[in-house]
Amino acid sequence: MSRQSPPRVLVFDSGVGGLSVAACIHRQLPGLEIVYLADNAGFPYGDKSEAVVIDRCCGLITRALELYPSDAIVVACNTASTVVLPHLRAMTAVPVVGVVPAIKPAAAKSVNRRMGLLATPATVRRPYLDRLVEEFAGDCRIERIGHPGLVRWAEDLVSGIEVPLAELSEAMRPFKEAGVDTVVLGCTHYPLLLESLRASLPTVRFWVDSGEAIARRVAWLLEQTGRLDVAQGPVASAGKQPVSAALFSGPAPKGIAPFMAGLGLEAKRVSEHWPGEPLGATATGSA
Repeated sequence: MSRQSPPRVLVFDSGVGGLSVAACIHRQLPGLEIVYLADNAGFPYGDKSEAVVIDRCCGLITRALELYPSDAIVVACNTASTVVLPHLRAMTAVPVVGVVPAIKPAAAKSVNRRMGLLATPATVRRPYLDRLVEEFAGDCRIERIGHPGLVRWAEDLVSGIEVPLAELSEAMRPFKEAGVDTVVLGCTHYPLLLESLRASLPTVRFWVDSGEAIARRVAWLLEQTGRLDVAQGPVASAGKQPVSAALFSGPAPKGIAPFMAGLGLEAKRVSEHWPGEPLGATATGSA
């Protein structure tokens, strides 16, 4: 990439959950150009084999890097991060940042040492999660919920479909009964549900996700290459649109453009069925 061009980060997820991470990155680094890549044709990843997830992630990210050379790659998907990071790092020299549930910072906040971990069914079963809990929250009582509906409810928000609050409240019952004071949002989709989660669990004091930590890591990587000052400057893209391209491997979700704008992530272009159709197949205004 030219030294005169703004630094660029490629943010990848299976759906819209990674937008919560992209929003954190943009708030910390407003001069950074963002390319958002969603494999929504493969969504959800939780019911896919590791081999399929690795193949889809690496294939799409390789193609995106050809068209959008980037200073960093963020795999903003907990499920993908558990399996794909070594493969990505082996195939590219671009720094790769993954996401793990924020057990360590949550344990530092909890007062009553009762914590809730909200994750996908696939994530709550991963052995690496047991290791995180043992290392950073060994003195805490951890209640885990791996509910299959939450990711879909977050995706539906894009189309204006409201979260089923009664169903959500029932799903959160184990946290209420355990009296947790801290909840780890162990999926990047879940910060998009935070308003509804707060309403369901009004006694929870701390809600902890990984977005800010990922943004700090991206900032550190840019500092190593001398590009942090540019990334911390004003929005550099034409028309003040921080997302130069939002690429969806399936149909672009209805309402995605105003949804992204509501997160401060106005997109210059939205493309669907990517890369099966030419870039720019869908204009932002019609997505």
